[in-house]
Amino acid sequence: MLEEVERWLADRSWSAADRPLDQLLDRKRAAGTTVSVVLPALDEEATVGAIVEVIRRELVEGLPVPLVDELVVIDSGSSDATAEVAAKAGAHVVHRDDILPRIPALPGKGEVLWRSLLATTGDVVCFVDADLRDFSAAFVSGIVGPLLTEPDVQFVKAMYDRPLGDAPGQGGRVTELVARPLLNLHWPQLAGFVQPLGGEYAVRRSLLERLPFPVGYGVELGLLVDALHTVGLDALAQVDVGVRLHRHQDGQALGRMAAAIYRTAQLRLSRGHLVRPELTQFERGPEGFVPRTYPVDTEERPPMREVEEYTRRHAA
Repeated sequence: MLEEVERWLADRSWSAADRPLDQLLDRKRAAGTTVSVVLPALDEEATVGAIVEVIRRELVEGLPVPLVDELVVIDSGSSDATAEVAAKAGAHVVHRDDILPRIPALPGKGEVLWRSLLATTGDVVCFVDADLRDFSAAFVSGIVGPLLTEPDVQFVKAMYDRPLGDAPGQGGRVTELVARPLLNLHWPQLAGFVQPLGGEYAVRRSLLERLPFPVGYGVELGLLVDALHTVGLDALAQVDVGVRLHRHQDGQALGRMAAAIYRTAQLRLSRGHLVRPELTQFERGPEGFVPRTYPVDTEERPPMREVEEYTRRHAA
């Protein structure tokens, strides 16, 4: 590991318990910083309501100053009652297609996160996946904390244990098989991140609006790499928030995720184009293995500050 990364691990890796909630509220009140929490959601009626309720109960209501000023669920076309459950729990629910309707929406998580910048106003934007179980408010307060107490920090990722079934530490298969090797080989400054693909991270708006957003699964890796090049390693940090329990995807879905992540890395390495941005996988049918070919996400959204509607709103 680079000496720079060893120093970074000592200086920029914390635990959520390092910053008590009352300390964060004092800093937030003194600075006047506003915080938006965004949950991108697609068919998450089983979990999104409980997450919203915990955030509202522990980080909004009954506090001298709410830690969270906006709690927004972006529904990207759910076929279940995700929107209704989230609204009943107290979130402001916005449909992806109602944000920036001039530009037709593309499928993908990164698309939702990109559009969320137009649906929120906070100085700090905190992203939380909507499929988490046994959710703790530390997932929010922990990663927002350094942005309230450390002026030089601009981007904070959550780190945690990811059990797979009854096996501790076996989750994050795409991280270990694809993302970590890519980062160690090509961006060794980022080798200290425990969960580089984790969906829980908080970022200053002033940085987010300068970054392009891959529309699909590559968004986490893309934002992390681009943030490194934009603000440098010392502006990045990570916070231990405990254990992350969520729904695990099957092997073929993970293959498609891996392909999108590799493509995101490849684009940043060469700024060229893939010869064949597709992935063929195999499924066993009644007469043997059947090939199924899926497109690999190849679209990226520009930095939000280049979008007319966004710049017009912030100039008003």
